[in-house]
Amino acid sequence: MIASRDAEAMMLEAAGLERGDERPFPVTPWLVRWAVLLGIVGIVYLVLSFQLFHFMLRASHAHPWSRFITRPSILWASMGMLLIAFRTVQWFRYRPAAPAEPAEAPLLTVIIPAYNEGAMVEKTVESVATALYPQGRLEIVVVDDGSTDDTWRYIERACRRFPELVTSVRFATNRGKRAALAEGFRRGRGDVFVTIDSDSVIEPGTLLALSGPFANPRVGAVAGKVTVYNRRTGLIPKMLHVRYVLSFDFLRAVQSTYGTVYCCPGALAAYRASVVRLVFDAWMGQTFLGARCTYGEDRSMTNYILAQGFDTVYQRSAVVHTIVPKNYVKLCKMFLRWDRSYIREELRFARIVWSRPLPARVIALVDTLITNLRYPVGYACLGLLVVFTMDDPRTLLRVFAAMGLLSMLNVVYYLRSERSWNFLFGVLYAYFSSLTLFWIFPYALLTARARSWLTR
Repeated sequence: MIASRDAEAMMLEAAGLERGDERPFPVTPWLVRWAVLLGIVGIVYLVLSFQLFHFMLRASHAHPWSRFITRPSILWASMGMLLIAFRTVQWFRYRPAAPAEPAEAPLLTVIIPAYNEGAMVEKTVESVATALYPQGRLEIVVVDDGSTDDTWRYIERACRRFPELVTSVRFATNRGKRAALAEGFRRGRGDVFVTIDSDSVIEPGTLLALSGPFANPRVGAVAGKVTVYNRRTGLIPKMLHVRYVLSFDFLRAVQSTYGTVYCCPGALAAYRASVVRLVFDAWMGQTFLGARCTYGEDRSMTNYILAQGFDTVYQRSAVVHTIVPKNYVKLCKMFLRWDRSYIREELRFARIVWSRPLPARVIALVDTLITNLRYPVGYACLGLLVVFTMDDPRTLLRVFAAMGLLSMLNVVYYLRSERSWNFLFGVLYAYFSSLTLFWIFPYALLTARARSWLTR
């Protein structure tokens, strides 16, 4: 195996952390379980008796016309609470698959698309080349997608450092991330393709962990766990780190229990190579409203694999640390690109879901229905909030209090994964996203046909 240094030290270095970097939060497994159960009961009681439901009921009595918004909203909120309870049960049931045994590890092709990444791309290659994986069963394909900075110089340096592992490709002009990944898929000889963003580093055991679920022939794709590499560099990265942990260790863990992870992320995903080759032409030629698709390649590939009847799962023990935006403008561009992709691929998934096995089909239908109803319900309630805040300013305080309570529930899920006081940034993110990011989805809906990557 390739193991040039102590695994734990490498993991900490890769994450940009040092021992003792984060103050631990004292919590035990039994405390987490009881806190989750009591938190759900407490929050349901508070919300039903005093906060959002009280506001909606009062609104429907004060203005008869508002009942057309408040009554469906109350029904949706009730279904949402049941969904949270179901997710919590599934969250406890989730277990990561065992990592692949070195003697049985599949031939792996790791594809790293890069554009104007500078020195970071060499760190990405190094984290893969020095990972724990059997010699002779790993190859790395790095594709420079027409970078205009010194990215190619660092790719060449990585090739010189690991000549037996790394193959480099350079595009003369920028063709887009999908084209860069496609080049890697064409060149790859592996039984499993792994995609890693060039602004990310993996932990030593990640490749073996990603390979493990493919022992099950039903598995077509595996999502890794994404955390924030630069979480010490600003408030936005700190908040995003908590959001990422919840998105993966909670939501994707739940989805994994019924074999339908909706998006295996570009930052770290693994695909059964035979399935990728089967859907490759359709994936490359994908269009939406007559425009060629240039982003959202990760969820697009996930949908194609689900459509072939394979399961998609989450592997908690496969960890990557990725760089996230540090300022508001870049954050908005990232979310705008994600939401446009979300809209397009949700429409595709609405057709694909009917071919899933019956239990997964029912769960996925209910999950996506309740989740997507948050948009019409949320924006309708936002209009009501404006109206009733003008009548009674205390309404705004009540709603903000409810937001805080609901975000505290997420805190408990976070503490089970990372026992750190950083959970407070998760509460802050709830307010930040509600006040500053609410406009992104409607704008994405109106511009869903746009092709610009925005951050490239």
